[in-house]
Amino acid sequence: MSMLQTSLKAAMNARVIGSGSETMILAHGFGGDQSLWDKILPYLTKHYHVLLFDWLCSGTVKDPNLYDPLKYTSFDAFADDLIALMDELHLTSSVFVGHSMSGMIGCIASIKRPQLFSKLILVGSSPRYITTNDYEGGFDGAAIDNMMSSIESDYENWTSSFAKLLVDNNDPLSIEHYFKCLKSMNPEFVLPLAKAIFRSDERETLEKVTTPCTIVQVKNDLVVPNSVAYYMQKKIKGEATVEFVNADRHYPQLTAPLEFIHVLSRVLGFEI
Repeated sequence: MSMLQTSLKAAMNARVIGSGSETMILAHGFGGDQSLWDKILPYLTKHYHVLLFDWLCSGTVKDPNLYDPLKYTSFDAFADDLIALMDELHLTSSVFVGHSMSGMIGCIASIKRPQLFSKLILVGSSPRYITTNDYEGGFDGAAIDNMMSSIESDYENWTSSFAKLLVDNNDPLSIEHYFKCLKSMNPEFVLPLAKAIFRSDERETLEKVTTPCTIVQVKNDLVVPNSVAYYMQKKIKGEATVEFVNADRHYPQLTAPLEFIHVLSRVLGFEI
């Protein structure tokens, strides 16, 4: 079935739940799906219509033919899907919460169609993962090359070690949750998308973002150094603030949901 024959809402398992006058969009990161938001969802649906969905690369998407790894070699194609999904659902002026790669996807979408977004909440997001002379990305080029080699040559061990890199090791249930999401993803999609993400450079994109942004950074994220949050704040053209979640690793919505919700409630002005 081609994209022309099916709605994006159906293809991306999209659903809108909750109540409120505003819409909030929750966009998951690499290797995930919408279930990764489950712990914070009950707090949000009291105040917002919440749009949840799965990117077409996700293991929960029923038709793998809808995702073409050659098409999704940049965040632009994901941003186009987000815009098309919002248009299909007639959503405008929404609060967008993007985790990891979805933060940059939201930035790109907001540049293309600023009226769709009232605020961007960028959680554990980074415009570039590789360090340069004047920028600390968290990885050197060799580390990224080694990661790609591991995906190619030792996929089973890589999925396990990657889950432990991203999720607080004191929370084995959350590690298992993310690991199951990652393992459900079509292995043929993983390497091209990992290359697209970890070799991306969207630093110039930030200078075109005019939508108000809050950058949510976990204090001990092994993937995104704290300096990246401040770099993004400085580079984003519009108003940008930085908020920290006192937790470990890359997934506050899994391992520190109450701390994360407190940050969101403070930034957005809703009661828990």
